[in-house]
Amino acid sequence: MTKIELDITGMTCGHCQTGVTKALENVPGVTGAQVDLSTGKAVVQGDAEPQQLIAAVTEEGYGAQVANP
Repeated sequence: MTKIELDITGMTCGHCQTGVTKALENVPGVTGAQVDLSTGKAVVQGDAEPQQLIAAVTEEGYGAQVANP
């Protein structure tokens, strides 16, 4: 199991945060996702590919990219 950190853009409220969290949790292979509205970061645990995670967030209407270490 791996941990991937994403930078999320476009979130402005708790509803946004919840939508991104649910989108990430619904990606096959994800075992957990924590999204922080104040920092714009998401930490995802599991075996999903980063491209799958980014696609799920984009489908919700937000931007995402793998965070720089």
